[in-house]
Amino acid sequence: MVLSHFFQQASETGFVIVTYCFMPDHVHLLIEGTEARSDCRRFITRGKQFSGFYFATTFGGKLWQRYGFERVLRDDEATFVVARYILQNPVRAGLVQRVEDYPFVGSQVYSLEELLEATCRSG
Repeated sequence: MVLSHFFQQASETGFVIVTYCFMPDHVHLLIEGTEARSDCRRFITRGKQFSGFYFATTFGGKLWQRYGFERVLRDDEATFVVARYILQNPVRAGLVQRVEDYPFVGSQVYSLEELLEATCRSG
């Protein structure tokens, strides 16, 4: 359900989610602006607000920390390097042995197979 809130906000704020990975205590998103009006802070704020509200009303408690970290990529080649890093998080954390075994990774624009193939070619 949280992912659907982020997908909706990506669409409404002019973004696509190239790669996502929901970890037990945080999320990694690689997003790409698709319009001149794309505003990263607005997307993140709204995604956290809507998914956090859903979580609080359904399960009680707080879902997100107040602050996050963002970085702008200016090189197309770096996109798949960062995507590979994001996809490998559950493996590095010891949650699974293979990315394919982790149910909370993916992309709004690529199948997991396409994403894994592209990230293997990038490094």
